[in-house]
Amino acid sequence: MPPSTSLQPPRLNNSALPDLLIVKRIAKIPISQAYRMSTCSDVESPLPGYGTTANPPGSTIPPNTVYSQPHFTSGDFAEENPRPVLKPGLYVPTLTFFKKDTEVLDEETIADHAVRMAKAGAAGLLTQGTNGEAAHLLHLERTVVTKTTRDALDRAGYVHIPVIVGCGAQSTRETIELCREAQSSGGDYAIILPPSYYKGMYTTESIKRFYTDVANASPIPILIYNYPSVTAGVDLDSDTIIELAKHTKIVGCKLTCGNTGKLNRIAAATKCQTHTDRGSGFMCMGGSADFTLQTLVGRGSGVVAGLANLTPRICNKLIELYTTGKVDEAQTLQAAVARGDQAATKTGIVGTKSALQTFYGYGGYARRPLPRPTEQEVTNYSSAFEEIVGMEKLV
Repeated sequence: MPPSTSLQPPRLNNSALPDLLIVKRIAKIPISQAYRMSTCSDVESPLPGYGTTANPPGSTIPPNTVYSQPHFTSGDFAEENPRPVLKPGLYVPTLTFFKKDTEVLDEETIADHAVRMAKAGAAGLLTQGTNGEAAHLLHLERTVVTKTTRDALDRAGYVHIPVIVGCGAQSTRETIELCREAQSSGGDYAIILPPSYYKGMYTTESIKRFYTDVANASPIPILIYNYPSVTAGVDLDSDTIIELAKHTKIVGCKLTCGNTGKLNRIAAATKCQTHTDRGSGFMCMGGSADFTLQTLVGRGSGVVAGLANLTPRICNKLIELYTTGKVDEAQTLQAAVARGDQAATKTGIVGTKSALQTFYGYGGYARRPLPRPTEQEVTNYSSAFEEIVGMEKLV
């Protein structure tokens, strides 16, 4: 199949965007029905060829040195495309929930959890991330999770909240396919880990080419996801991310590496969006609740916090305290949030789901081969999260 010559979605009249957004989503094929009919069968998804038509000859990155982002506007929806805009604040990488006995997707709980996060003040949700057990999901299941999340938000009146979808894969081709599937299931943006399986053979230029090829072919804007712990130690440096940020369809980054110096450099170079400065619109986000305050002090855009699955109001309160000038209170709360996030980091998805089950009556288990906690572990997890959940219930 020849390379596609039309990689960009059509431009639409801005006045019709909210209605068009809803109509587009209602008209989608019943993905969840297809999933229930065949949860284990392979589904063909032909991938059109991808090219680098957005690049000038001999260039790795399209020549946009202003870091201006096409998704960015002062309203709730992008001016060129019917998608909610990314705004500074708290983003929740949502868990994926399964039926306890069968490990089949629990769509009702996925939907309810998404709405709970929105009600707590989340600026956006992220599906198919590390917390979302993307590594355990079939392609069709990924689309079900994203569509279920998007539809639940829309029904509850949160059409303005963006859904970012994890689309990282080991090949450029599959990554682009995941981006297209993300769009078709209601995703507004894709977030992408660097490839890592052949780590020893990758160069900085090949990683740049990977992100450039994906950005050129993806029907939705992308964010860079840097998390060395899950990519065999592949750790993108600030220079690489700053250069890639010049691409008009690379609109942000999530730094779960915890390197605040890197975050500071990227935030400054890209003039990223903050609570007090619209900047270029680029989103430079910390990837963990335990350095929320450090991210904001370093002029980052916000955080993507796994702990927020359990305590979204407290995570949001921390941002609110800092952005309203209550720095001393924010520092005190950050210490408690860091203790809670340490528990989440140590116990992982298993501990977070166990705590959700204990304190909120839902959560269930992670998919095998992740273990199910013993009775003693359930007690230990409850104790580890007791402080931060107690604070959550007082907000």
